Amino acid sequence: MRIALFATCLADAMFPPAAIATVQLLERLGHQVVFPASQTCCGQMHVNTGYLQEATALVRNHVESFESANCDAIVAPSGSCVGSVRHQHAMVARRAGDESLATRADRLAEKTYELSELLIDLLGVDDVGAYYPHRVTYHPTCHSLRMLGVGDKPLRLLRNVQGLTLVELPEAESCCGFGGTFAIKNSDTSTAMLADKMAHILATEAEVCSAGDSSCLMHIGGGLSRLRSGVRTVHLAEILAAEA
Repeated sequence: MRIALFATCLADAMFPPAAIATVQLLERLGHQVVFPASQTCCGQMHVNTGYLQEATALVRNHVESFESANCDAIVAPSGSCVGSVRHQHAMVARRAGDESLATRADRLAEKTYELSELLIDLLGVDDVGAYYPHRVTYHPTCHSLRMLGVGDKPLRLLRNVQGLTLVELPEAESCCGFGGTFAIKNSDTSTAMLADKMAHILATEAEVCSAGDSSCLMHIGGGLSRLRSGVRTVHLAEILAAEA
């Protein structure tokens, strides 16, 4: 299968291992991965802060970039960015009065997947042959859980990783407090939510906290590092790409 990688801004600028691991994993499974070089931000930050007009150009660039990839599917190591593609892009185009762009965005959204969705729903794989000998807990990010409805797909993948001990995270479905610009606009509330999340992570005695979004891992990882807890944050893709 020919799969296009939607790397996302955070992977491009701050956390490239998540995108690199996604490519390594899919190539190991026998698929061709292509990278449309003209891709940029999906525009979610602009939409969430009310800049819909500015987001229109980003939606158009995204659609044109991935249409030209001539791919069977598109994957991103981010439930948040996939949520934007599915739930915001066509809306932004229609608000701008561009029905043609909206139709193209809808068509592209239909074949855009978060990583665990792609593996289980499209490729039919829940054991990717990974090896990761660590005690891991998993934080289900809000957009993957609530917008995309990925359910237990990431957990199914983690349970099949050799050497990995998966420990349940108390109150796993509670938000970590990041929420993009929410953490800036509502910093006190965000900090309190993060404190709760970190307490639950530390209660598991896990070595690693994993998630499917680098944004949430950035928020959680920053807090854990300030506590000098010794707990690392590792993207789901990096665990699934790991081999003995």
